[in-house]
Amino acid sequence: LLAPVIKGLGLDIDGHGVVDNPELVWFALLVAVTLQTSFLTPPVGFALFYLKGVCPSGITLLDIYKGVVPFILLQLLGLLVVALFPEVVTWLPSVAYAN
Repeated sequence: LLAPVIKGLGLDIDGHGVVDNPELVWFALLVAVTLQTSFLTPPVGFALFYLKGVCPSGITLLDIYKGVVPFILLQLLGLLVVALFPEVVTWLPSVAYAN
């Protein structure tokens, strides 16, 4: 559904000669990292609620929120790297599938 829109943006991402449609691969990974970040942040925070369900009764949801802050920061750093350096996304497939 979004492929024509992404292609229409005219992004110039290096596919290293191996990756077809590198801008689509980059966008898919950008969406995947964003979704993973949303699983750790309120109001969605599915992972946080699953964790609360298996924790001892003395652990509050606030404790869990405080505990995931470093992981959220790492996710945001990863999202920033993917957004600013799109060639990083296409590098590994180019190495894995090079002849």
